[in-house]
Amino acid sequence: MRITENHERLLIFLVALHSIIVGGMFLLAPHWTMRFAGWRSIDPVFFAYQAGIFHLVLAAAYLLEYRQYRGVSIVITAKTIALVFLITATVIDPIPWAVWTSGILDGLMAVVVWWVHRTVAGEKVRRLES
Repeated sequence: MRITENHERLLIFLVALHSIIVGGMFLLAPHWTMRFAGWRSIDPVFFAYQAGIFHLVLAAAYLLEYRQYRGVSIVITAKTIALVFLITATVIDPIPWAVWTSGILDGLMAVVVWWVHRTVAGEKVRRLES
């Protein structure tokens, strides 16, 4: 199967949708989200709201960068930083399963986005050369 720009566009949409869903969970159901993630409660709830808005801002940045420039640097940078931060936090202090799981998933998203983008860019170069 040949990886095309349509695949890349869908991938960026799905990564942004993931951030929108996570952000929505923090904003609309912060107490449930924190219990699901492994914490007993959250106090003050402001920090869950802040995490929710942060995820929505990132989703917007992913989509805007891709739409304007066909770029993926914000996705790759954000997901790589999240991987390092979340895994480091888990090593330093025992925290619930959702933290290390999120770190691993963010790292995987960064690698897949990088690989698909590189593949699509290579395909464009090959088309121009032929």
